[in-house]
Amino acid sequence: MAMPIKRNINFSVLSQDKIDKIHEKSMYIMENIGMKVTGERSVKLLLDNGATLADDGLIRITRAMVDKALKSAPKEVTLYTRDGEPAMVINSENQVYFGTHSDQLEIVDPFTNTVRQFLKKDIQTMCKVADYLPNIYFVLSVGMTADVDPKVQSQSTFIETVKNFSKTINFSTNDIESLQDIIDIAADIAGGLNKLQEKPFIFNYCEPIPPLTHPLESTEKIYISAENRIPFVYMPYCMMGGTSPMSKAATLAQCNAEALAGLVLTQLVSEGAPFIYGAMPSVFDMRTSIGSYAAPEFHLNIAAMADLVAYYGLPFYGTAGCSDAKVIDEQAVSEATMEIFSTMLSKANIIHDVGVMDHCKSVSPELVVLANEIIEGLKHYTAGIDVADDDFVIDVIEKVGPGGHYLGETHTNKNFRKVWYPGLFSRKMNNEDFSEVSGKIKLKIADILSGHEVPRLDDLVLEKLVVWERKLGL
Repeated sequence: MAMPIKRNINFSVLSQDKIDKIHEKSMYIMENIGMKVTGERSVKLLLDNGATLADDGLIRITRAMVDKALKSAPKEVTLYTRDGEPAMVINSENQVYFGTHSDQLEIVDPFTNTVRQFLKKDIQTMCKVADYLPNIYFVLSVGMTADVDPKVQSQSTFIETVKNFSKTINFSTNDIESLQDIIDIAADIAGGLNKLQEKPFIFNYCEPIPPLTHPLESTEKIYISAENRIPFVYMPYCMMGGTSPMSKAATLAQCNAEALAGLVLTQLVSEGAPFIYGAMPSVFDMRTSIGSYAAPEFHLNIAAMADLVAYYGLPFYGTAGCSDAKVIDEQAVSEATMEIFSTMLSKANIIHDVGVMDHCKSVSPELVVLANEIIEGLKHYTAGIDVADDDFVIDVIEKVGPGGHYLGETHTNKNFRKVWYPGLFSRKMNNEDFSEVSGKIKLKIADILSGHEVPRLDDLVLEKLVVWERKLGL
């Protein structure tokens, strides 16, 4: 099991008074404004358990239903590797895990320096890079490969991901039908649904449609995940000025109401089903009409939501290490660094979208490698400072005395490796007059692809995957 990234220092955006106000406004939205919910069995389940259907067709969810769901939802979710080893313990404590994508609409090709369509063959590249990097704990299998039939993209990408990635797999699906297929494939790999539930190496990702809409595709995915007791992320993407009010406070309250509605439905389907709270409260850029993935307001709002969710005691799913830039440049590096720093100082637990670019149109293996370096450096910042008596080594100071140096001291020899020595960034006495980082990243990716071997799946499991591929016409 890879060691989690521990944080001994962090900050809070919201005071308890602000948390209380946001919660109360969210309750008002749920109880008095209501939400549009589609899906016959989900609507029936809500109405049978205390929700009301108003004349305007909107469903009002009561505070009592929210309170009950908050009590029954697990406060900790453990996720495993493909081989059943504990990988991530997701809770409200000060530890954080980062993840990237195994596929996307486009890829920033590290060898041609071009942006092109993401193809099935690129899954192996993304998975091998992520499998190798120590600060990447999971990948998100989306189902966006341009050379695969859209009807089976989700299943195809998941199969390729599980073949080429040994850690935890986060996944989403293009449609409702694909979800049960992927759960069934994962159950075959785990040795049965019971074993998958005991040691889940997958967790599902789904979104409502702000403002305040939960379509059939979302409610059915909630229902299927919960009844199979598969860990599940529900993540509203609220864009201030577009799909939420042009106000941070109002956006946080709306986003919270939408996520809590998903929590309520999850717990009604299967009490105690694992739920991971997600939130993307960003901005709608009025100059370009995009939802920004790198706006400072977005990442401030994420930190605020992490405070709120920590108050609820639930695991929180955030976003960092991405950029609105098309390719890796000064903008991309600045944005990714700011986001990673912010999220590592916040109370977020599990962080997706590392390496995502162009407001989530593409993914860059190079940015993933660079982000791994940035995370490694910031781990030494967020570790904080110890001030135990032994840390002051007064005897060493006395021995060296004024005007001396510590280079030859045993204490130095034993402890100098505790500081961070970068692998990509330069600290040479005499630096070159050009950037070496880009070349180092490309060389690193080439070395990973040629030298890193992802543990091979058992032959019996591979045979089961072949059966699935034939069934799906892959």
